[in-house]
Amino acid sequence: MADPSSYRPRPGQIPDSPGVYKFRDEHRRVIYVGKAKNLRQRLANYFQDLAGLHPRTRTMVTTAASVEWTVVSTEVEALQLEYSWIKEFDPRFNVKYRDDKSYPYLAVTLNEEFPRVQVMRGAKKKGVRYFGPYGHAWAIRETVDLMLRVFPVRTCSAGVFKNAERTGRPCLLGYIGKCSAPCVGRVTPEEHRDLAEEFCDFMAGRTGTYIRRLEKDMMLAAEEMEYERAARLRDDAGALKRAMEKSAVVLADATDADLIAVAEDELEAAVQIFHVRGGRVRGQRGWVTDKVEAVDTAGLVEHALQQLYGEETGDSVPKEVLVPALPEDPEAVSQWLAGRRGSQVSLRIPQRGDKKDLMITVQRNAQQALGLHKTKRASDLTTRSRALEEIAEALGLDTAPLRVECFDISHLQGDDVVASMVVFEDGLARKSEYRRFQIKGFEGQDDVRSMHEVIGRRFKRYLHEKERTGEWEETPAPTGPVPAPTGPVPAPADPAAPAPVGPAGPVPAPPEPAPGGPVPGAVAPAAPDTGPGEEPREDDGRPKRFAYPPQLVVVDGGQPQVAAAKRALDELGIDDIAVCGLAKRLEEVWLPDDDDPVVLPRSSEGLYLLQRIRDEAHRFAITYQRAKRAKRIRSSPLDDVPGLGETRKQALIKHFGSVKKLRQATIEEVCEVPGIGRRTAESVAAAFATAAPAAPAVNTATGEIIEDDDGGSRT
Repeated sequence: MADPSSYRPRPGQIPDSPGVYKFRDEHRRVIYVGKAKNLRQRLANYFQDLAGLHPRTRTMVTTAASVEWTVVSTEVEALQLEYSWIKEFDPRFNVKYRDDKSYPYLAVTLNEEFPRVQVMRGAKKKGVRYFGPYGHAWAIRETVDLMLRVFPVRTCSAGVFKNAERTGRPCLLGYIGKCSAPCVGRVTPEEHRDLAEEFCDFMAGRTGTYIRRLEKDMMLAAEEMEYERAARLRDDAGALKRAMEKSAVVLADATDADLIAVAEDELEAAVQIFHVRGGRVRGQRGWVTDKVEAVDTAGLVEHALQQLYGEETGDSVPKEVLVPALPEDPEAVSQWLAGRRGSQVSLRIPQRGDKKDLMITVQRNAQQALGLHKTKRASDLTTRSRALEEIAEALGLDTAPLRVECFDISHLQGDDVVASMVVFEDGLARKSEYRRFQIKGFEGQDDVRSMHEVIGRRFKRYLHEKERTGEWEETPAPTGPVPAPTGPVPAPADPAAPAPVGPAGPVPAPPEPAPGGPVPGAVAPAAPDTGPGEEPREDDGRPKRFAYPPQLVVVDGGQPQVAAAKRALDELGIDDIAVCGLAKRLEEVWLPDDDDPVVLPRSSEGLYLLQRIRDEAHRFAITYQRAKRAKRIRSSPLDDVPGLGETRKQALIKHFGSVKKLRQATIEEVCEVPGIGRRTAESVAAAFATAAPAAPAVNTATGEIIEDDDGGSRT
């Protein structure tokens, strides 16, 4: 625990201007980012008597080891910079909202020649018009199905579209009137784009125009006794009305607004957002967060606004944002929102009328979301805690292993040998920490030797990070003869990794941070460092690869694999990390130097967690191994032709129809392909002449030999 007075800036060193500040820990990782109108006043609050600080703030300042700041000219710039740094550094003491799901949007790809209507998730793309988000994808599909009667916009994928274009036959939707079939030329690109824009206008809330137009056309058709056409128009108008009914009218004045409500307790907070467009609820979403910093409702609202609109522009930011409490500096936040939208944005608390009533509904949803989250988490947390305690008791650990790393080896008869490392923290998968390895030290199949190599490479990286940050303590070098290793011969060291580093000798301490940079008083960053096989880079506070040690290493295998992993750790001088193995045959847990396994009960939560971790490592390893094998199988002699890029490869395959026919072509026939000169044609012929003929593929079900006419080779 650090004493805040040890890194408190000198009096008068901190400017009294607006700015953004960062607290870093002893390893130079950014742990908190904040903004202030007056940096001097705000930072002074952190360096008062610890007894007067909020418990969460006290934890943060005692974890930190330095503070630095950047001066900006306005509060709006401070808000923008704070959001950027929170996204970049992911500080552990900042409030971060977690989406409980990836919400689907109704998207219209206006950036394509023939716009397509589809369900989209994830990051938004430029040139695509989005509506939503929606709670369920099926709700989008039901709405689209109703609207395609009136706006028959393309909904098919690029592959289906190109196939219909090539064959001259539209898909089923084209035959039943739910697609205008631009793929076969029934409408021009301009006419189809007009349909897509009308679809967007209707979804944006301009509904009355289209329904009135359909009803007028229906009356004219009836007067002219075109009853079948009048019936179709009647059904079209009914379909649009049913689509409108799916989103209820909540604000009679056709308001465009987002309503944000917060429900919180001492530990957690839930945020709910209703997106109202044209007076109708067009989407809903919610987040839940741990209150890792001392923050009130206004602060939670400000963080929610940053999360919600930090990457949005234009109409995605509404004209009006209704909140339960105004942020600390509402004028600056309003200016920031206006900059994102490009026009004025009203940020206020609803006081009366329909908007106040709707805010109560949003608040009720937030309360229910928080209650549901706490119910789920309480159950899950209890189970995970019991599982970790059972593992600690079975393996004789002093504390529960909060970080567990599992390693697995995968190959196909000795080819494409790879390994995986998966990470579980507090019983949950942390996929951003997953790593995969290629076995480089030897050729062939040897799971024990592979495990030794992978464990050694992973923890050499860890030791390199400890050396870089100066965490090694001086201890006397070991004396006496070094015992000879037993078991399989260790794999050669990874050529890309540094030599093993141990605590046998002193390591220079990192330089003391000094004031400097563009702002007086800001702490200068550490000098660039060079990681294993990496270019020099700035120590910018981001978590480094392999920087955190686990409390437990699990290997997929039995006693030989466990012995190899333990030997790799011993060779590096690491003795504070537990090792065990989980054998598939009887689900036995093996410990180093034990002749008998540890048998956990079949109903044990600890065994179930170990199985989940082991199975996840196996899945991750075999996925990587299959990808490598598929890439090797898809290789072609054309890959070895110098100067032959993907475009000309595709031109050759398209001209001849398959690799088999290209292999049989003469140099003169190859020269006929546009863009292929005689020298390149000779290189192509030479590549096929030197390549071994591919073995015929066999259908294992029928025994038939499959002809290679698919544009690739089977090697």
